[in-house]
Amino acid sequence: MRQTITVVLVVLLMSLGYAQGPPITTETPIMLGLEGSGIRTFGKFISKENAKIYVHPLAIPFNISPTFQIGGIMPFKFITPNESSTTGGLADMILFAKYQLYKKDEVAETFRIVAKVAQTFPTANQSNMPALGAGVYQTYFGLIAGKITTKKGLYGDIGYNVTSGGASDNFAYNLSLGIPLLAHQYPQKQLNAFIEWNGNYLIDPKVHTLFLSPGVQLIPGRRILFETSFQIPVLQSNIPMNKTEFTFLFGTRFLIS
Repeated sequence: MRQTITVVLVVLLMSLGYAQGPPITTETPIMLGLEGSGIRTFGKFISKENAKIYVHPLAIPFNISPTFQIGGIMPFKFITPNESSTTGGLADMILFAKYQLYKKDEVAETFRIVAKVAQTFPTANQSNMPALGAGVYQTYFGLIAGKITTKKGLYGDIGYNVTSGGASDNFAYNLSLGIPLLAHQYPQKQLNAFIEWNGNYLIDPKVHTLFLSPGVQLIPGRRILFETSFQIPVLQSNIPMNKTEFTFLFGTRFLIS
């Protein structure tokens, strides 16, 4: 009887991870399913006062174990200043690792905490004007937490980014609320709504930005999902010019194994 309950619990939790789906612009502590070994790619269009920017990253996470994940992000970036030609190419590449620190699973509910480390390399062409990357090494240390049930998912992450070359360090923080719009069903078919907040605080000079990011996610099957998000600036303090007007994201994730 105990073994039967354990099997049912595991099946429910794995289904729960799919039912919620990972948040769109916030990190997730779940390292299964579409946030496990797979591919994520999306297009991100950023409209600024003095330029238009398009970023297209390719992210490949790989689960070493159920509690340890590594991966890489290869982004391509295209910048079109107002009344000027487009500059584009490879931006700064990122390698990352996640390790699960805590997990508490209950029937149709889970709470998890994950540590994340990421290293950004200045691989972008700095001779372009404008430059495609920051031109410095960046090391990120962060924590990710999430509580997920069949009715909602609450996710959050906070981290500190250490930069080289005298550039300013910064804090990054994100919060996400996900709500399934369809009843859980099998075969897999889910439609999820997200409300997310994405913040960044630059230490010197002191620049604080905060975006509200509503989004929608469609999961038509076990191995693929589609997602879109629209970011609206709520706070952009101490930015004298070239503020962000809005950001639009559309992407997909594929599960390999």
